[in-house]
Amino acid sequence: MISVDIPGRGTLQLKYIVLDYNGTMAKDGMLLPGVEERLNRLSESIEVHILTADTFGKCRGECRGIKGAVQILTQPVGGKEKEAFVESLGAEQTVAVGNGANDRLMLAKAALGIVILGPEGTSVQALQNAGVAVKDINEGLELLLQPKRLIATLRL
Repeated sequence: MISVDIPGRGTLQLKYIVLDYNGTMAKDGMLLPGVEERLNRLSESIEVHILTADTFGKCRGECRGIKGAVQILTQPVGGKEKEAFVESLGAEQTVAVGNGANDRLMLAKAALGIVILGPEGTSVQALQNAGVAVKDINEGLELLLQPKRLIATLRL
């Protein structure tokens, strides 16, 4: 578990991370450098879940070295499915990470939503529903590996 006290907000106690794949962890279906190593370090503290429509059909192969679960969405429009997945884990104990319009609901539902301003762009709706915005996935993962960094951004 990752636990961090945010002045004016209370304590975040995170047991799960739910990540979008394409545009968040990957560019053109290919896992970005540094992501596997950081997620494997995070997996020592929290459970890792990757949700994707798998547009390029590469997610399972690219993520084979990550200590976590990959789930391919069953619906062509996956926003509600992602939100329901976060709810099923327990939204109050989940951090969601994404960049797309279909991530906006899970970003809003999770205890902490991190939007990635990555190489495939960021949906304005996702940005409006996140608690934190970072320029790339590795910066977002570092916030969780060094959770006191969240205090300056989230304190009221």
